[in-house]
Amino acid sequence: MAVPEINEQEFEREVLRSELPVLIDFTATWCGPCKTVAPEVDALARELEGKAKVVKVDIDRSKRIATTLRIQAVPTFMVFHRGRPVAAEQGVLNRKQLRELLDPFLPRAEGAIRAPELAQLIREGQVVPVDTREAPAYGRAHIPGAVHIPIEEIEGRLAELHMLAGAPVLYCRSGDKSKDVAAKLAEEGVPVAFLEGGFLSWEAEALPIERPD
Repeated sequence: MAVPEINEQEFEREVLRSELPVLIDFTATWCGPCKTVAPEVDALARELEGKAKVVKVDIDRSKRIATTLRIQAVPTFMVFHRGRPVAAEQGVLNRKQLRELLDPFLPRAEGAIRAPELAQLIREGQVVPVDTREAPAYGRAHIPGAVHIPIEEIEGRLAELHMLAGAPVLYCRSGDKSKDVAAKLAEEGVPVAFLEGGFLSWEAEALPIERPD
């Protein structure tokens, strides 16, 4: 899926009126670094299909847009959300860095908490992480302060879950299983938060990990 290039006539429809957040890749045909970053932009567009829109704007073909948004160099990346520019970064970025630009504006599942947010809530004593993985995985490494309740036991131990010292936040390895359980509990009128991306996202952020001896 090639990232589409939009012109000045399409800008209002594709960016300003977009219901999804939009990442704009400001580029130019003569720009070497733009070609370097293009595969990363393409990969992100595929990854976020349906969640965000990714487009290119050639600063030579769309000079009015570049001037209005004060684009000084290429590549420059800018995020629009609800018709307004909300984030920007200049230079060659990798897919992770581009994703971080967009992340705060992506649609989220109800109850989803990102790893840095969870770390802050743990520090403030507001939540208790609940590790739902198998016992051996929990025994090898887990989020500091986490209690262990296997995923298949969660629904039968709700009273225990809500007697913890803080609001429970479920997590599994990649986030999928705990998200499904949280969604099911929400339907039953018992909303419980979960860690988006699971333990893998916590590791990816290089946050502290408890490794029992």
